[in-house]
Parts: sequence; C-alpha cells; structure tokens
Amino acid sequence: MLKPSAVRKLSLMAPKPQRYTHFADTAAAKKPRTMTTGAAESESNPMKDAFSKYADYLNALNEKRERVVKASRDITMNSKKVIFQVHRISKDNKDEVLQKAEKDLAAVLDLHISRLVKELDGTDFWKLRRAYSPGVQEYVEAATFCNFCKTGTLLNLDDINASFRPLCDPSIKPLQINELDYLLGVADLTGELMRLAIGRISDGELEYARQICGFVREIYRELTLIAPKMDDSLDMKTKMDVMLQSVIKIENACCSVHVRGSEYTPLLGPGDDNLLLLGLSEME
Repeated sequence: MLKPSAVRKLSLMAPKPQRYTHFADTAAAKKPRTMTTGAAESESNPMKDAFSKYADYLNALNEKRERVVKASRDITMNSKKVIFQVHRISKDNKDEVLQKAEKDLAAVLDLHISRLVKELDGTDFWKLRRAYSPGVQEYVEAATFCNFCKTGTLLNLDDINASFRPLCDPSIKPLQINELDYLLGVADLTGELMRLAIGRISDGELEYARQICGFVREIYRELTLIAPKMDDSLDMKTKMDVMLQSVIKIENACCSVHVRGSEYTPLLGPGDDNLLLLGLSEME
C-alpha cells in the first residue's frame, strides 16, 4: 500500500489537461468594424441633430459677440473724444464747444450705436450685455456730461432710451439701457465733473465750480442709498469709492480758493493813491 507522500508525488507527475481554443467562437465574438450603408445610414439620430443645431447656435452667437465687442470699442473711443471736446469749454467759447460736442455725439449714435442695435435685433440682448456694457456706459457718460454743461441738469435714463428707439425695428423689442449700466455711467460722470471744476477754478469761475460741487455731492448722496442694494455689482462699489474721492477733491479746491481769496490783497500798480496808505512812495 502506497504512502500518502508517494500518492502526492504521482499526482504532480501526471500530465495536466489542456484547454483547446475554440476559434469559431472567438471569431464570432470579435467581428471587424464595418461601415453601415443603405437604410441604416439614412436614418436620422435625434440627439445628433439636436447637438448639431446647438453647436451652430453657439458658433453664431460667438461670431455675433465678436462684432458686438468691436462696436462697443468704437462707441467707447468716439464717446471719449466727445468728453475731451467738452473739456475745452470756457466762458468765452461755451456755445461753440457744446455745439461741436453735440454734433459728434449724434455721430456716435448714428454710426456706431446703430450698428450695435442692428447686431442685437432679434436677439435676447441681455445675453450679450457684458460684451457691449463698457461702450454703453461710456456713451451715457458723454451724453450726461454734454447735457450738464448745457442745462446744468442730469440727463435721465428714459431720455437716453428714447433716442435709441428710432434706430430699432418697430416689430422687434428695441435695445434699452438697463438701470445698472446707466448708474455706472453716471458714476463715471462725477470724475469728469471733478476735472471740469478744477479747470474752471483755475480760470477764475469759482461760482461755476461751486455749482458743479453741489451737483456731484447730490449724485453721491443719492447713489449711497442705492449702492448697498446692489449686491451683485462689484463695479458700483468700486466706483462709489472713486466718486467719494472726486467729491472731496472738488470740496477741497473750492474751500482752498475761498479761504485764500479772503486773505488775498490785490497788487497795486504805480501811481495808485493807496500806495501812500502803505507808507510807500511811487517807484520811478
């Protein structure tokens, strides 16, 4: 009788059973890829068609965005030219400068804003607001700047939107500036008014500078009531800080001129009788 160790050795020496590959089954499992033709190829895939339409929509929207950005840049550049034109104003050439500025501003409306309106016709223009918002803000700044120098009042949002309506197709919802872009443009206006006030002080128009100071102070006071409610507008919070600096600069300039003006003694020329009161003799 064999020992258990001998039985284990014999089992290890026995040949192992071999596995035969079934080539027929393998060939059936792995079929080569073939192009589908005939009726299967002509059948439409609803998901593929929907994706293709959405891709076309995005491409068209991106191309429109590029054209809108270009129009916004042109509006910004030409509106800045109007602002620079208004800064040339003085008490001697006020009517001439304002007439030229209003003509240039009308050209911005007819040439560039009309192009922007045509691009946004038939489109939900709020989708592209970030693309044209800088140009609109600059136009608001230029329009309100011209209006203040002419009338001493603030041009309101309804009047600006009314000027856009003739440019739009009556059958389509017209492009309208929203309240946020208008307020951001008005906030930028205060910086230009600060520069104008400093220039008027240097030309001796102190009363006009005081009028500008009161106007800017009133705008800042009104916006301080609105800005805290604009939680989604970081731009407004930043511009409020800049606006406060503009108010302080105008007030300091007006106060400095007023104080120094009260201490100012006019220079006396030769031959003035008041020289004798100072104990001075007329210089030969």
